[in-house]
Amino acid sequence: MTSFQFEAPRILNLLILLPLLGLLLYWLRQRNGVPTFRYSMAGFSAGLKRSWKMSLRPLLALLRLGVMALIIVGLARPQIVQGREIIRGEGVDIALALDISGSMASLDFEPSNRLEAAKQVISDFIAERPYDKLGLVIFSNEAFSQSPLTLDHNMVQRSLDQVELATELGLEDGTAIGLGIANAANMLTNSSAQSKVVILLTDGVNNAGQIDPLTAAEAAKALGIKVYTIGAARPGTVPVPMDTAFGTQITYQESVLDEATLQQVADITGGRYYRAQDTEGLQQIYDEINELEKSQVEIEVFNQYQELALWLIIPAILLMLLEIILRKTIFRTIP
Repeated sequence: MTSFQFEAPRILNLLILLPLLGLLLYWLRQRNGVPTFRYSMAGFSAGLKRSWKMSLRPLLALLRLGVMALIIVGLARPQIVQGREIIRGEGVDIALALDISGSMASLDFEPSNRLEAAKQVISDFIAERPYDKLGLVIFSNEAFSQSPLTLDHNMVQRSLDQVELATELGLEDGTAIGLGIANAANMLTNSSAQSKVVILLTDGVNNAGQIDPLTAAEAAKALGIKVYTIGAARPGTVPVPMDTAFGTQITYQESVLDEATLQQVADITGGRYYRAQDTEGLQQIYDEINELEKSQVEIEVFNQYQELALWLIIPAILLMLLEIILRKTIFRTIP
């Protein structure tokens, strides 16, 4: 990995002064005027052309400003940095299972609904796991692999961004928690990682699919997979948008969550059950899981710095010598 940087970038702020200095020199030159000779008759100077020396003399000031610019950039210490990372150990393989049933549209989580809050928090979680293989499963009436297990987190993030409610995707509504667990566990079947984890988020009760959540949990346990379950729902009645003949209307429905089953699934597999009642609580849950499932990775970074200042200072010295020589010879002024 190669990059470019300035060790002391603040010194570059001095470059702002150079245009001001150039304007000052020009103003002083105009103020002092051009040296003149007295003639008995001004007509003798009529028609005389401006000499090339007078025309090129401003180049001396430009050379001086160029020298100062090179020195300033050189003092900022430009560098080419060549970095190399050595990674030892292994990460955790994690399958993220996300409920996209219609009830995830409930408006009790910021910024808009449960699903958008979950996507936001999961996105942050993905960013915190750079050395882990991650996969994404979505479920409603059925379960689907949205993204395979991979180290390409950009692909997982893009897949997460595309997740919508089942009704918006044209899928049959429902909550197949058992299928969600089974699909996520199947994603981890061929994993060679020592630590394999499913993080399942739902807001309802298993009411679809051919696999019971506890049966799926037993299968996950047999495969050495730990399941963390998260119930994302505020108790009581919650606002839910409903499409009607008069447009979208907000109705209030009872929030139903099968906490007992989610707790059993976690207990069977050696995981934990969490209840989130708002976005902040959901963020804290993923932060805690992030701390519990640490990757056993050691990273050593080696950086080599190539200083480039010399490539600027040497030309600056040469230009300064050229300016002095020109000022003392070709552009020498007569006292």
